[in-house]
Amino acid sequence: MTASAIVSVQGDERTPLLRWLVFTGFSVFGFVLLWRFGLFRLMLTSDRTNISLIISLLYLATTLHCLWRTNVISRELDTARRIEAIVSAGARNLTVAGRNVIADTGERLPPGAVTDHIRNLVLKSGLQGGGRLDQTLLLRGLVDHLRGPNLLGSFASDSLMKLGLLGTIIGFIMMLAPIAGLDASNQGALRSSMSLMSDGMAVAMYTTLSGLVGSILVKIQYNMLDGATARLFALATEITEVFVVPVLDRNAHG
Repeated sequence: MTASAIVSVQGDERTPLLRWLVFTGFSVFGFVLLWRFGLFRLMLTSDRTNISLIISLLYLATTLHCLWRTNVISRELDTARRIEAIVSAGARNLTVAGRNVIADTGERLPPGAVTDHIRNLVLKSGLQGGGRLDQTLLLRGLVDHLRGPNLLGSFASDSLMKLGLLGTIIGFIMMLAPIAGLDASNQGALRSSMSLMSDGMAVAMYTTLSGLVGSILVKIQYNMLDGATARLFALATEITEVFVVPVLDRNAHG
C-alpha cells in the first residue's frame, strides 16, 4: 500500500466515531438553542406527567450506549485492517497459542472479534482433519456477536415513540375530562375547565413532540452504527475467505 492509501484507510476506520461526533454535535447545538430560548424548560414545566423528562433521560442513556458501541466498532475496524496487513503479507501458516493467533512470521494478531473468529477457524481446521473448511456457522456467530448489542437502538427508538403516544393519550384524557361535568352557566367553572383543557393539550403536544424527535435521532444514530458494523463484518469475511481459509485448507491437505 502507498502512504496515501494507508492514510485513506486509517481515515475510513475512524469515520464511524467521527460521524457520530459530528451528528451529536449538531444535536447538542440544537438542544442548547432550545434551552437558551426557554423552550426546553417550557416543555418540562408544562408536562405535569413528567413523560417528556423520562423521554429525555432515556434518549441520553441510549445516546451514551450508542457512543460506546460506535467506539467499539471503530476499534474493531482498525484492528481488522491491521490483521489484514499481517495475513496479506504472505502468511503461510497460523497457529493458536492460548487466546492468541500467531502468523508464521512471528507476529501476533491483535486481539479483537476478528482475531477470535480466525482462532476458531484455525481450531476447527485442525480438529476436522481435512476437507473444505466451511465457516458459514462461525460467520453467523460473528454477525450475532457484532450486531447483538446494536438491537437496543431499535428497542429504544420504538419505546420513545410509544412513550410519546402514551403522553398524547394521557393529555387528551386530561383535556376531555373536565367537559363531563361542565356547567355552561358557571363562568368560574368554565374558566377552570378551559385551563385544565389547555394543560391537557400541552401534555399531549409536548410528549408527542419529544417522543417523535427522540425516536428519530436515536434511529439515525443506530443506522450509522449498523452501517459501520456491516462494513466490519464484510471486511472480516473478506480477510478470512481470501487470506485465512485458503491457507488453512492448503496446510490441511499438504
